[in-house]
Amino acid sequence: MSASPDLLKELRIERRAPAPVPPSPRRWPWLLGAAVVVLAALWLAFGREAPVTVRTAQAQAVSAPGAAGGASVLDATGYVTARRQATVSAKITGKVEDVLIEEGQYVEEGQILARLEPIDAEAQQALARAQLASARTQVDQARAQLALAEKTLVRSRDLAGRGLVAQAQLDQAEAERDALAAQLAAAERNVEVAQESMRVAEIGVENTVVRAPFSGVITVKAAQPGEIVSPMSAGGGFTRTGIGTVVDMDSLEVQVDVGEAFIGRVQPEQRVAATLNAYPDWRIPGSVIAIVPTADRSKATVKVRIRLDERDARIVPDMGVRVSFLEAEPADGAAEVPRGVRVPGNAIVGRDGRELVYVVRDERVAERAVQAEPARGGQRVVTSGLAIGERVVVAPPQELSDGARVREDAGDN
Repeated sequence: MSASPDLLKELRIERRAPAPVPPSPRRWPWLLGAAVVVLAALWLAFGREAPVTVRTAQAQAVSAPGAAGGASVLDATGYVTARRQATVSAKITGKVEDVLIEEGQYVEEGQILARLEPIDAEAQQALARAQLASARTQVDQARAQLALAEKTLVRSRDLAGRGLVAQAQLDQAEAERDALAAQLAAAERNVEVAQESMRVAEIGVENTVVRAPFSGVITVKAAQPGEIVSPMSAGGGFTRTGIGTVVDMDSLEVQVDVGEAFIGRVQPEQRVAATLNAYPDWRIPGSVIAIVPTADRSKATVKVRIRLDERDARIVPDMGVRVSFLEAEPADGAAEVPRGVRVPGNAIVGRDGRELVYVVRDERVAERAVQAEPARGGQRVVTSGLAIGERVVVAPPQELSDGARVREDAGDN
């Protein structure tokens, strides 16, 4: 029996394409964010301007009028030194009982720095005191005996005058009186000796106390309680030769070595400007104290002593210093050092009839008009338009413009 054609059509499965599913609304923010990230990466890789590598310098302060005027005629390096410093030790060898100082502490003249064990010194003092007491007792005894001898002599003379005693007995009484007088004189001398011994013993006790020879700052603490100290070095390395080092900070000065070929540019009382290596932006005015009249044969240099006009806690011994010897100011004193900042001369360029500098800040440069004095020694003093500590581009390239991105050369300071 054959099936009807209509029934066969109803049993046929028709293969049709599935209807498209609309995208979920939740996917749109993610797709938009991914597109933004891709665009930003493409801009950073291809669209961002390349930074210009530049050399920079820091604007340094110029001293106040008359403080350190004149251009530099010579530069030299040296160190801060103290003309008055001492490593303090005990006058005797002994064991340290107490140390009363620390590094950085200020001490007054005569202040106690340390104490040694006073056992031996105090025992010697007690012995000297007992000897003095004994000598004084001997003096009292000799005086009493002499007084008795004087009375005996008076009676003997009276009896001899009346013929009751022999002349020999009178002579014996006079001899005893003279002997006791000599004993009294010797006893009195013994008292003086004992008094001197007592003073020596007191000095020995005082020597167990170590005092500051002058006012200053402790820079080195060299001993601890329990150690042996001595004014002389002992073998074996177990004996200290000092308690500590005191430096008079008011005696600080600078010593520099100037080459023999340039010493003619230096004169006594010549004005200088000193710059500590630790504080390169701080120029300290000063003057030449003396040119030491001897040369170092091995280095071909002459030592020059420099006085600093400013006293500051930042100045400490052995700091490195660069000293600029300045040319003499006019005799009438009319010229004054302008206030402002100092920059390298090639940091200032002329553009469109103006003098400009390019100040670096946040990896970009800002074009700024300035007023500056004529170049002196490769430097120029900017009197307006620039502040202390700002960094400027040295020898800016012609294509550098306001707002351009820059990268500072790592080799510059």
